Amino acid sequence: MVIRNQNGSVASFVAIFILALALLGTVVFAGWAYMGRQDYKNNSDKKAEAAVESTKSIQKAELEKQFAEDEKKPNKTYKGSTTYGTVTFDYPKTWSGYVDESSTSQPINGYFHPELVPGLQSKTAYALRVELLTTDYSSVLKQHDSQIKDGTAKASAFVPPKLVGVTNVQPGTKLDGALDQNTNGSMVIIKVRDKTLQIYTQSNDFLKDFNDTVLASLTFAP
Repeated sequence: MVIRNQNGSVASFVAIFILALALLGTVVFAGWAYMGRQDYKNNSDKKAEAAVESTKSIQKAELEKQFAEDEKKPNKTYKGSTTYGTVTFDYPKTWSGYVDESSTSQPINGYFHPELVPGLQSKTAYALRVELLTTDYSSVLKQHDSQIKDGTAKASAFVPPKLVGVTNVQPGTKLDGALDQNTNGSMVIIKVRDKTLQIYTQSNDFLKDFNDTVLASLTFAP
């Protein structure tokens, strides 16, 4: 009579079952790891491509900006009549200018803007406006009292860099912010002999040109 060892068979079955589960777990884990690796690779590739495109766009924008700046040079120069103090300043060569010097009550009335000077009816915010007025300095400045008082315009003393220390040059006023109810920009009001020079940009888009080129080169005979 043969007696079968049932405990041995059960133990073997359990061992095989556990081994199978372990093998299955290993296969599942390997598959999961592989899919994760592929997903990471695909996403990494996409992110790398996006980063490259972003870098190209930034470089392109910087190059275009630098090209636009380089195109402005060498600067053009406006020089007014010696009769009215020889008001002189530089402006970008990519700008055009229209200056009316025919009126004795306003010896200089100038408009400057990139490419072409728009007409008055266009209501364009000009890159640069220049006015030499027969109105006295205090009266011209008084026109901006409300903006200065309510803080929409900041007022500071100003002397053109090239005229610092020059005899008879009186400090003027520089306004930054609201020049009137509809215009934001920057303006310099300063005495030129018995008249008042009002030179300004009507748009913050041209502040760099106004400060670094126009005002930096501004001179007149006091």
